[in-house]
Amino acid sequence: MSLSPAFLDELRARTTLSTLVGRTVKITKAGREYKGCCPFHQEKSPSFYVNDEKGFYHCFGCSAHGDAIRWLTDQRGLPFMDAVKELAAAAGMDVPAADTKAAERAERANSLYDVMQAAADWFVEQLGSIEGSDARVYVERRGLRPETVREFGIGYAPDSRGKLKAALSRFGLDKLVEAGLLISVDGKDPYDRFRGRLMIPIRDARGRVIAFGGRIIGEGEPKYLNSPDTPLFDKGRTLYNLDMASASSRKSGRVIVVEGYMDVIALAQAGIGEVVAPLGTALTEHQLERLWRMVDVPLLCLDGDAAGQKAAMRAALRAFPILGPARSLAFATLPPGQDPDDLVKARGKAGLEKVLEASEPLVDRVWSFEYGAEALKTPEARAGLRKRLSDHVATIGDPHVRAQYGEEFKSRFDAAFFARRTEARGPFRNFRANQEKGVSRSARNIGGGGIDPVFARAIMAGLLRHPMVILSFGETLSTLEIGDEQLDRLRWALIDAAYDDGPLDSARITTICDVQGLRGIMDELLNANGLAFSFAQRQADADVARRDLGMTIETLAAKPALELALATATSRLVEHMDEHGFAEQQRLREALDEANRKLAELAHGDDTLA
Repeated sequence: MSLSPAFLDELRARTTLSTLVGRTVKITKAGREYKGCCPFHQEKSPSFYVNDEKGFYHCFGCSAHGDAIRWLTDQRGLPFMDAVKELAAAAGMDVPAADTKAAERAERANSLYDVMQAAADWFVEQLGSIEGSDARVYVERRGLRPETVREFGIGYAPDSRGKLKAALSRFGLDKLVEAGLLISVDGKDPYDRFRGRLMIPIRDARGRVIAFGGRIIGEGEPKYLNSPDTPLFDKGRTLYNLDMASASSRKSGRVIVVEGYMDVIALAQAGIGEVVAPLGTALTEHQLERLWRMVDVPLLCLDGDAAGQKAAMRAALRAFPILGPARSLAFATLPPGQDPDDLVKARGKAGLEKVLEASEPLVDRVWSFEYGAEALKTPEARAGLRKRLSDHVATIGDPHVRAQYGEEFKSRFDAAFFARRTEARGPFRNFRANQEKGVSRSARNIGGGGIDPVFARAIMAGLLRHPMVILSFGETLSTLEIGDEQLDRLRWALIDAAYDDGPLDSARITTICDVQGLRGIMDELLNANGLAFSFAQRQADADVARRDLGMTIETLAAKPALELALATATSRLVEHMDEHGFAEQQRLREALDEANRKLAELAHGDDTLA
């Protein structure tokens, strides 16, 4: 039986690999990945990693590697088709029935990629033609630079019913119709779907053209026209610019969702590349799942008008049933009447970054929307608010998240409509006077200049000796505040090379450092003493070194958030003293002490490594 590449790609996309692996192997979150002990060989220190975004697992100890299908065939011993059927059943997909034409259909689906690429190339040619003069004027008026137009493959569809059909006639009318490039009406000859429009190609996660968005030149409706759903394109599962945004997102640690193509392109031109957009519809559950594979908290940056804010609320409520621990949304509100394209042109990248920095979490967005939905002067109105909030909470599937939202909304409701107690009792009687000075001191110490330089040098020395750790902890590594410019440059050079071209070895690292002028700092780090993991040499020590290196990166990345949370909890306790707040402050203090203790142990190292 032959299965089409499109079917298998969709099956892998609908399968969360960490969930599948986690049914039989104990794995824990490590940055964007999950880690655990490899099920394919005996080991004591975890070297097995699962990456949901890329859809594969990998063991650095025995080199076991594969996707969801390979997991079931190798780990469970299932035949290929049994593995496909099990995954398809879990994903709600029907496995195509076996027939003698299956291979022919698979080949036909593959050839549609050729059709779409040929159309994209032809549209680019037309933009440079005489007929494309108005489109070029429009592009210039929008402020798009020539290199931006080339990067995004922007083209032009002439205002003609048959020019594309004639240009691509070698593929046959049936394929052009199937690809969504021609419109076929009973009793009439097929004709070009896109006419007199600026053409923006839509690519899949692998960078292949699968559809187009056409922006009208001048006046007319609809302003944007998308390709219909085809064997290659499902608009509810696709995000515009996903292929290029994924690479940028790995470096920045964030992904921004805007409303339209031109917003994405304008922000990328301004230097913000981790931007995607839905395709003319509200965010779907499938699109949200895809975003969560990139980051834990995608940032929605929608227009500041009423329509944009309603769209934000629709996305928020659509996310509620599928929220999970550490998996949420954040919202940035643009000035009224401006979209991201307008803002970045008026205020530049810095102006937009200020808006993004002021983003609010999902819980704040839902609360403020419902709280401001109507006047709350009567008991009936307040009861209505409470019911709406309760109804939203009831839709949350994860019980832990549901409980937290219920408590949070109840607390806010009580604070808004019931008098607070002003007298402290028990251990909190004299708390305010004893903590005022500590709050300001803690707040000043947060984020004051990056991680300890000794740890920064030791981490980079460790990565030079154990570069396989980069792919496992790249996301967490990218969040560390490294104050030394040379070390910071080396950090990004290694991350970029590892994510772009795969695992590094000593020869490639040396070449990269030579090209980027980092050979001096590389030699200095390799010849210097440091923490135990930075100079372990024997293979028996390498596993311990990689483990300690990863633990150090994770612990250093977690400390700023713990410090900030502790300062915030202390500040809140000063303003409103209660036993719950006191317990939370103590929990955070103990967690921070534990992180410092762990770092001290790692810094001391193991005598056997010295």
